[in-house]
Amino acid sequence: MSGIQYVTDEKGQRVAVLIDLKKHRELWEDIEDLLVSRSRRHEKQVPLEKVKAGVVKSGKLARE
Repeated sequence: MSGIQYVTDEKGQRVAVLIDLKKHRELWEDIEDLLVSRSRRHEKQVPLEKVKAGVVKSGKLARE
């Protein structure tokens, strides 16, 4: 694949990748989103309605 290079160890196993961000910025953004999502999977979740109520109360969102 053009714009993608693999770094291999002494056994020939792929251990890293270099991505040309000029060619594959969207791909990198998808990978980054996935990594952030995985890093947050154990965080306490807040119901959407509670978040909306807080944003409305702060004046940053109009009531529906």
